[in-house]
Amino acid sequence: MKKVAAFGELMLRLNPDGYLRLTQASDLHMSFAGGEANAAVSISNFGTDTVFVTKLPDNDLGKMAVRELRKYGVNGDHIAWGGPRIGIYFVEKGASQRPSRVLYDRGGSSIALARREDFRWEEILEDCGWFHFTGITPALGGECPDICRDALRECKRRGITVSCDLNYRGKLWSRKEAGEVMEGLMEYVDVCIANESDAADVFGISAENSDIVTGELNREGYISVARQLQERFSLKAAAITLRKSFSASVNGWSAMIYTGQEAYFSPEYRVQLVDRVGGGDSFAGALIYAMNSGYGPQHAIDFAAAASCLKQTQEYDFNQATLEEVNSLMKGNASGRVQR
Repeated sequence: MKKVAAFGELMLRLNPDGYLRLTQASDLHMSFAGGEANAAVSISNFGTDTVFVTKLPDNDLGKMAVRELRKYGVNGDHIAWGGPRIGIYFVEKGASQRPSRVLYDRGGSSIALARREDFRWEEILEDCGWFHFTGITPALGGECPDICRDALRECKRRGITVSCDLNYRGKLWSRKEAGEVMEGLMEYVDVCIANESDAADVFGISAENSDIVTGELNREGYISVARQLQERFSLKAAAITLRKSFSASVNGWSAMIYTGQEAYFSPEYRVQLVDRVGGGDSFAGALIYAMNSGYGPQHAIDFAAAASCLKQTQEYDFNQATLEEVNSLMKGNASGRVQR
């Protein structure tokens, strides 16, 4: 199994205890996370050599962040050092009819101000067989779109499989900007990952007869979305996560992958949420692990959906689920009974 590289922003996460609102909190819990970093931790936890690439400030927070990655076996040897600060985000967990909220403080972060010369992709991608990034990284602006393109060109030169989670963030750029930049990067992508709204926001491709607010999802509509993505960008596969939001506390969770002109759907899980932030990233990580391990499409999508289901029953962004736990859930052990 070949080594996986991921590139993106590593951030400091702060959140109140339990279900307190930010305005109620007298202290905040600290952890580290980021779209690509979350995926890298999942992949590493399943046993694949993983390297994470970013730029961090050369201070105690930056060093703490790298130590946290290394705790999970993620290689941080190619992280660039410098710049003014680490990006921060605050999470307020919702409950019942009150939605979760995320507040960002990431402007002027070290990675957003990174330069193309900070990353030697010929060296970083040595012995790698898979490269992962998300639409968040080019959305940071500055030279980040060009840095992504540099990495992708080196991947193409080396024959490295590339995956991209579209991850549209309206607080970072407009739909028009996202569409223009991502259109140019997608020519290098082999596997595209999206949720129920990303394809519409970035490329104007929507699922017919689906309403993400009420949780009404149309399977044929999502097959159409995946097929259009595959045809437009000559993808090997397109994967979509399907979330039914019954409330902020209970979601339906499933996924599909479209490859070889055929769609494969996972089982649907009804999840009592503990922390849904990072759920999509854990899906991406699990799917990468499965496809990189040679799983067939049905096995891969079942594995990715089960792994990301388990993540959403855990605190913080990093998925702690083991291979054994994921495989057990895939076999139908979903009762949650105490294991002794």
